[in-house]
Amino acid sequence: MKVIVLGSGVIGLTSAWYLSQAGCSVTVIDRQNSAAKETSFANAGQISYGYSSPWAAPGVPLKAMKWLFSTHAPLKVSPKLSLEMVNWCGKMLSNCRLDRYQINKSRMLTIAARSQQCLDLLNEKYQLQYQGRKKGTLQIFRKPEQLRDIEKDIAVLEANNTSFSLLDRSACLAKEPGLEQMKGQLVGGLHLPDDQTGDCFLFCQQLQKLAQAAGVKFLFDTSITRIHTKKNQVTSVETSKGQFSADQYVVALGSHSKALLKHIKIHTPIYPVKGYSLTLPVIDNQFAPRSTILDETYKVALTRFDNRIRVAGTAELAGFNTKLPGKRLATLNHCVNSLFPRGTDFTQADYWTGLRPMTPDGPPIIGPTPVKNLYLNTGHGTLGWTLACGSADILTEAVVSQGREYIEELSLARYD
Repeated sequence: MKVIVLGSGVIGLTSAWYLSQAGCSVTVIDRQNSAAKETSFANAGQISYGYSSPWAAPGVPLKAMKWLFSTHAPLKVSPKLSLEMVNWCGKMLSNCRLDRYQINKSRMLTIAARSQQCLDLLNEKYQLQYQGRKKGTLQIFRKPEQLRDIEKDIAVLEANNTSFSLLDRSACLAKEPGLEQMKGQLVGGLHLPDDQTGDCFLFCQQLQKLAQAAGVKFLFDTSITRIHTKKNQVTSVETSKGQFSADQYVVALGSHSKALLKHIKIHTPIYPVKGYSLTLPVIDNQFAPRSTILDETYKVALTRFDNRIRVAGTAELAGFNTKLPGKRLATLNHCVNSLFPRGTDFTQADYWTGLRPMTPDGPPIIGPTPVKNLYLNTGHGTLGWTLACGSADILTEAVVSQGREYIEELSLARYD
């Protein structure tokens, strides 16, 4: 079976890998000159199985109103509202009920558990080197009410058999001694021991080489312009280098999936939520994180690589704008200086921004579409790498069985 995968970010790349391992002849098409050059390039570095949660949660509407007037708010909205943004926000707000949150988080944890198994097997066989660590995620709380709010998450974690532990201040400092300087602000934390970390870009570069050795073909520097269909079936993909045909097609273009699919009347509720990251060299291990720390107050993640930390956060609703305004970067700077003021060198700060393809309910869209040989693997939001291997494994089952075996609640059909 010949399969064309559109997109070579971590989702497209893992899709291509698992399809090839299932015996498919795979071709990947991407406009960049190599894999993982867009949203996967400088993400948070988290593989956060236990923290796989939708943004749409109880209490978020009220918090969002307060964030509008906060200097270091985790959510920013462009003053130039669009109909697309308003519609997406409306759908997201409708998922902020507790019952919807529990369903959506459970779906995401299901993918996360599968992803953990798949990545562990992949590393066991190939020993990929991407500065990975297995020391968990520590979610820290600065306010007592944050500890109370976490109860809804704990209930879902318990229901899905996800390992966790609630920590007091002393236990948090035992996990992350570098937090000693801010202990006066620390009221407790939630530790997720199964979470991992690493550089997603390095992972993708190595997986690309493995995929090429396995026979996957990559067409880089190739813009995708249109999908052609006939009798409810894809016949070819039109690109800047001509048309290409296969038996099955997979769209894994992240935030750009929506525009391409719109031409064939497939509507995906995906919005490009802009995120920022900062990479800093570590200059003192004593005052730097050991793994990933998630600051609940600012919704900023700080992840340790070998000799660097990656700081990522802020969700901005601003369409496809990829500028780096100082006001947004200030939140990342503030968070680092609050937690680890002596551990890094800001004179070598490297800033970046990317567009995270988010669905209004949280889970990604995986599986068949109304066009019978067209499949989706997109909409992973901030959890692309966390969910990548599991999503690709689920997608491969759907493609190989041609849609008969897949988790229906993850497909586009859930929005009908």
